[in-house]
Amino acid sequence: MGALWIAHVTVTDAEAYGKYAELAGPAIAKHGGEFIARGGRFVQLEGKERPRNVVARFPSVEAAVECYNSPEYQEALGHARGASERELMVVETSE
Repeated sequence: MGALWIAHVTVTDAEAYGKYAELAGPAIAKHGGEFIARGGRFVQLEGKERPRNVVARFPSVEAAVECYNSPEYQEALGHARGASERELMVVETSE
């Protein structure tokens, strides 16, 4: 089963978050992740609105979690901490 990595983000320091984005993209790709939505137009219907929303497809939940825990992604994440407020989840797809 595939998986979706879904992030809802409010960026509070664009410069530091930019460094996160530079490093996170290659880390996600290294683990089989592929962006399918990245900061595009959205309509908030329920819950807390975050102006940046990102969805990446992974081959499995395990691959997405392995990516998150990888040294490459953790290095990137160091730049996002303190530069954003975020929620991140991985959801298994039915495909």
